[in-house]
Amino acid sequence: VRWSICKIAKKGLIPSQIGAIRPDSRGIAQVKSVTGSKILRILKARGFAPDTPEGLYHLIKKAVAIRKHLRGTGRTESRIHRLARYYKKTKKLSATWK
Repeated sequence: VRWSICKIAKKGLIPSQIGAIRPDSRGIAQVKSVTGSKILRILKARGFAPDTPEGLYHLIKKAVAIRKHLRGTGRTESRIHRLARYYKKTKKLSATWK
């Protein structure tokens, strides 16, 4: 069991993902009941533990996704305003449209 956890960790998966995969692949629902220690402790002992804690990793990932979205959205909104101005000028939109 420990060997298979380390094998999955080498692929770059974090402990919660390993915990989700384990029951499907081997039929072992609780790693702690079989090995006596949690997945993260097994990974730390073998040197495969992630550098940053999972909670912090997910927050950083979320912040990066939001920044990426906002970068593209500014241009989109600018395009919308320019097109709206054009359509108002050509009378294809009412002057009060927002």
